[in-house]
Amino acid sequence: MAFDAELNGHHFVIDADEKTGGENLGPRPKGLLLSSLAGCTGMDVVSILKKMKIENCVFNLEVTADSTEEHPKTYHTIHLNYIFEGNDLPVDKLKRAVELSETRYCGVSAMLRKAAEIKTRIILNGKDI
Repeated sequence: MAFDAELNGHHFVIDADEKTGGENLGPRPKGLLLSSLAGCTGMDVVSILKKMKIENCVFNLEVTADSTEEHPKTYHTIHLNYIFEGNDLPVDKLKRAVELSETRYCGVSAMLRKAAEIKTRIILNGKDI
């Protein structure tokens, strides 16, 4: 069940879990979709914030998803939590950076929105904004 994948000169293994015949040697294909979404929108947000001269913050991104029960099991809802920490961060600019990524720049988000609902939360210092 394991596959050696190559992308942009990088090799990695994709595998299934043990209960479905794999050996758990690498991530699952559907999980990689979520990782791709996180990487795409996360890189956008960091780039946009740098252009806005907002560099004094800690930024994390959590992605989870809810699947359908029937086969083929697909994600029907994806949850993106943009988590910022820092002092005196401009809320309007944080929101704008996320909005620009989700509506203009992130191609992975644009593709996945055609198949699933994407719910977004922006959290600053532990509180929703």
